[in-house]
Amino acid sequence: MWALIITSFMLGFTPSYQQFPRLCATSEALRNKECCPPWEGDGSACGANSGRGFCNDVEVTDQPNGQQYPFTGLDDREKWPLVFYNRTCQCAGNFMGFSCADCKFGYFGNNCNERRESLRRNIFHLSRAERRKLVSYLNLAKHTVSRDYVVVTGTYQEMENGSNPMFADVSVYDVYVWMHYYVSRNALLGGPGNVWTNVDFAHWAPAFLPWHRVYLLNWEHDIRKLTGDFNFTIPYWDWRDAQGCDVCTDELMGDRSPQDPNLLSPGSVFSSWQVLCSQAEDYNARGVLCDASEEGPIRRNPGNHNRNLVQRLPTSAEVEFTLSLSDYDTGAMDRNANMSFRNTMEGLGDPQTGLGNFSRIGMHAALHVFMNGTMSSVQGSANDPIFLLHHAFVDSLYEAWLRRYRPSPSQYPEANAPIGHNAQYHMVPFLPLHRNREYFLSSKDLGYEYSYLLDANQRLSESIRPFLEELQGVWPWLLLAGFCGAILVVAIAAAVLTAKRRYKESPWSWRNTFSLPETQPLIRSSERVENNYQTTM
Repeated sequence: MWALIITSFMLGFTPSYQQFPRLCATSEALRNKECCPPWEGDGSACGANSGRGFCNDVEVTDQPNGQQYPFTGLDDREKWPLVFYNRTCQCAGNFMGFSCADCKFGYFGNNCNERRESLRRNIFHLSRAERRKLVSYLNLAKHTVSRDYVVVTGTYQEMENGSNPMFADVSVYDVYVWMHYYVSRNALLGGPGNVWTNVDFAHWAPAFLPWHRVYLLNWEHDIRKLTGDFNFTIPYWDWRDAQGCDVCTDELMGDRSPQDPNLLSPGSVFSSWQVLCSQAEDYNARGVLCDASEEGPIRRNPGNHNRNLVQRLPTSAEVEFTLSLSDYDTGAMDRNANMSFRNTMEGLGDPQTGLGNFSRIGMHAALHVFMNGTMSSVQGSANDPIFLLHHAFVDSLYEAWLRRYRPSPSQYPEANAPIGHNAQYHMVPFLPLHRNREYFLSSKDLGYEYSYLLDANQRLSESIRPFLEELQGVWPWLLLAGFCGAILVVAIAAAVLTAKRRYKESPWSWRNTFSLPETQPLIRSSERVENNYQTTM
């Protein structure tokens, strides 16, 4: 369903971009179906007195959905967010946020008029200090209870139409774990085991790439807000042609445990992490939502997966073929789509022929299966921090396709896509509201870039940057060592000169003092020859 944002600021920074503000989680707000919190800058709803935004009626698309989900009025995610609110803040200009307190992606400053472009880098091009910072930031987010959000643990009906709110506290990191679970969960039709599985508001249809783009942007923003490091960006793992899990080291995402190959090494901070919302079959059997309780450690055993589904990680040739598909989506725009960039990129189109409903799994989904554990579950995959590195690279491939073909917004399907995926559908479960088509555009319009998509000179500069930073960190020590070495050389030279001077001034030489009488000369003067290697031999 959704999470809640607390109205108070975190570490002195502005609130984040999505989900339900805590002021909107009250019984009164839920019954009135209005979520228009005041902006703290002027105390008016949505900052209306300052022209930041206004409290307006939510407009939802009436375009028909595909036939994959044949129900109406059974799932809280239908016509998002009308089950919960029909009035929310709609922000003006570069402002964004549940109360219009924030800036649109790529904008900064009190008045949101500072344009800045962030750079997402290859994780192997990060310096050692940057890698340590990444791991520490992730661990901090995992072990810091969110002051901004709570997650819902019951349906709107179970909450007695808002009279009995049902929420749980989770960490900053786990808010996003829950979001990925909630958007992809099965539809509860009522009672144990009564679910509809052929529904997903963020996968297996056109919104897959735009939804995950918004997901990463919001996650990146919340890490910046938590740490106060507004230069932080999500790194990506370029897994093309990889022979194994290159990032599975204790320095990065965690090595394999020597005691149990299905668990992470005790040397990794991630070995102590507990997962949540990862037991879809159990929730379905009981006909309930995930209650956000801990469900055990992260599981991972890369490479020991079902080889009938995935033979290996995707190759550069498969990536290039996928990028060569000029149609974003085709046909019914689901798992059966042929010659569809989206379907092939997601993993159910053959990365060598483009035919849909592939008997194996390729591209994006292949890596999830390859990890053989927590990552292999759609609903629970975000528990593994590799998820972020993986999806950052998937997003970069989406960006490469957008730059190659420069599609107009009209190429994103307006109607008849699976529920949740039409152009004007509001993404589940985000608040403030984001429409799918709004993110069918270049990352540069959203204020970020990928290092390997830079021009050649910039790529070279970026690739050597971590080595220069490492050198910058050690040059004072090298200088000190050189200085000490120079002093030592001068001291030795001075000692030698002093000794020679004393020797010349002495009436006795060491040769006269310590020489022994020669009883038998080795070579008579008449027999001396030039000494070289040949004569010596």
